[in-house]
Amino acid sequence: MERLTKGLFQYTIIVTEPTTPLNNADQGGTFYLAGIFMEIRKHIKKPTTFKEQVQILKSRNLIIDDENMAISILQNINYYRLSAYLLTYKTKDGSYNGASIMDAFRLYQFDQDLRNLILPMLENIEIAFRTHIAYLIAHKYGALGYQDCRNFRNESYHRDMLKDLEDEINRSDEIFVGHHKRYYGGVFPIWVVIELTTFGVLSKMYSNLLDEDKDEIADKYYDTKGEFVRTWLHSLSTLRNICAHYGRLYNRRLKITPKLFKMDRKKGIRNDTVFANIYIIGRLSNDKEKWGHFVTRLAALIEQYEVVDLKYLGFPENWEGILRSLGTQGDSSVVSFPDS
Repeated sequence: MERLTKGLFQYTIIVTEPTTPLNNADQGGTFYLAGIFMEIRKHIKKPTTFKEQVQILKSRNLIIDDENMAISILQNINYYRLSAYLLTYKTKDGSYNGASIMDAFRLYQFDQDLRNLILPMLENIEIAFRTHIAYLIAHKYGALGYQDCRNFRNESYHRDMLKDLEDEINRSDEIFVGHHKRYYGGVFPIWVVIELTTFGVLSKMYSNLLDEDKDEIADKYYDTKGEFVRTWLHSLSTLRNICAHYGRLYNRRLKITPKLFKMDRKKGIRNDTVFANIYIIGRLSNDKEKWGHFVTRLAALIEQYEVVDLKYLGFPENWEGILRSLGTQGDSSVVSFPDS
């Protein structure tokens, strides 16, 4: 068996018996491989016009009352992207039983609004953890303590982190980066360099902290264990990337999942769902008032789109009560901040 890569695509070729080269064929296999790629090309679908795309959808029993409106939608939302929102309607014979193109469009709009609702909450969590990590390292190990691999669990991961930070410094046009290059010889204390981290790098940094340090942050700010917070940040960094790159949330099982408490699972929360990630956002949101506003806006958003079936987001029956309870638990980590 051989694995071949051609451009963005990877193919696996399984040879079950020795092949006999054709007369005058290249003994190195060029002729054979060219034939394989030519065969693959034959099966690549030909591009279609917007009118043809409408007819394809109609042939699959998708209701389209206004073809001009459908074309307008397809001119702005790629057919391949839009059709993903029809998967929940698709029957075994490939038709869209009773669904309309407006159903798909409304689900697309809902998904867009949901991403835009979630992103600011993730921003708050990202900024909070920049602060938590920088404060701990600075006061426990010193301003440059992040450069010492002895303050982290895995030396290889630590090298990767330093490389990520260096890359961010080199590509940054932030004023404070230029200031530290000019006046401090390019030496960056943790509370400065932490501001250049992405959510992904931040999640890896927290994960590689010594266990006692992870636990200290988790206990002090979130009344839980570091191992839970580690998985929460990993999961939310993935969610953040999906939202930031306009990925689909509706009808999606997430591969990177947060660790849940037994009591959470008893509430009907599955850890591979969008709802589980929203629940974790609530666990990590320290502004009680802001979290309450988020839940209110989420409820209003769901009410706005009758086409949405909450089971495709993993919402349990009492979802609103579950989320609101996170803002009324009364632990020391949940606070209300003054209005600016």
